[in-house]
Amino acid sequence: MSREQAAPYLAEFLGTFALVFAGPGSMAVDAASGGAVGGVGIGLSFGFIVMAMIFALGHVSGCHINPAITAAFAATRRIRPGRAAGYIAAQLAGAALAGLAVVAIVGDHADAGASLPRLGGADAALASEIVLTFFLALVVFSVATDARAQGALAAIAIGGYVAMAATGWGPVANASMNPARSFGPAVASGAWDAHWVYWLGPALGAVLAAFAYDLLRPGAPPPPPERS
Repeated sequence: MSREQAAPYLAEFLGTFALVFAGPGSMAVDAASGGAVGGVGIGLSFGFIVMAMIFALGHVSGCHINPAITAAFAATRRIRPGRAAGYIAAQLAGAALAGLAVVAIVGDHADAGASLPRLGGADAALASEIVLTFFLALVVFSVATDARAQGALAAIAIGGYVAMAATGWGPVANASMNPARSFGPAVASGAWDAHWVYWLGPALGAVLAAFAYDLLRPGAPPPPPERS
């Protein structure tokens, strides 16, 4: 594999590492410091890191940094299955390494920012993950795949949505919307309670949103899969 061919996978690895280190990491720092970050600070940490990574890496890999988004791109034939599998592997590896880095630096406070059901248990967690990820993916497919949208503002739109979801809905079940974001802290801390929620909910929400957005487009069919 050439450097050019490997670059998108490295970008997904680095982008997901940054997401988990900054987002769940801020939860661990908040717990370790007795609340110095705060709920709003945690939400902004998630939103700003997503925004920054899209600006930094979007032109390299698309900056999915989320297996649910990659699965939705694959389901609508916007990415080849082989590349999608490689993206997801890179995302999970980056997330796991970031989770371990958080624990190495500040310990396993707040289970290293692991995603766990809080208000309403697993049922509420699953419902919130489906709904929150549906609208996240709707924003992604709108600004990243539709020529009518202001593509230059994609990072702001997506990062802003993530910040809103993490701030407003984080207390329910951590507003993961991303299996990799949940996987990394779980690997590092061993907090696997209801972990299936954070795979099923985001995947279902993202795929539904991808097909829903195709209904909002003009009549053109989706683009063919990538050749490389």
